[in-house]
Amino acid sequence: MTQRTERIQQLAYQIWESEGRPSHQEHRHWEMATKLYEAEQQPGAAPAETPVAAPKKTRATKPKAATLAEQAVEKVKEAVKPKSAKSKVEKPPVEKLATEKKPRASRAKTPKV
Repeated sequence: MTQRTERIQQLAYQIWESEGRPSHQEHRHWEMATKLYEAEQQPGAAPAETPVAAPKKTRATKPKAATLAEQAVEKVKEAVKPKSAKSKVEKPPVEKLATEKKPRASRAKTPKV
């Protein structure tokens, strides 16, 4: 292998690693590495640093369950809160009528044949 090919291979490998080792990107990484190598070889150009991938964006996180529960409690308090002193009419609690349940009929067992 020539010195050029070895350097391009090193650069392509560094690019591949910096991007999190994605599959099926060899051609793109090789092209990027070739461009970096050519930039290194231009007279008066500073040596190229190792390419660094941009930091990953943080995902927006969901609010924690405790926060959601607190918000729900506040909404309920607002809904239940009386709007004025005159509207403090309390409703009697609703009582369920006790109804007798019928006894459950037993199933007749059939002999197995």
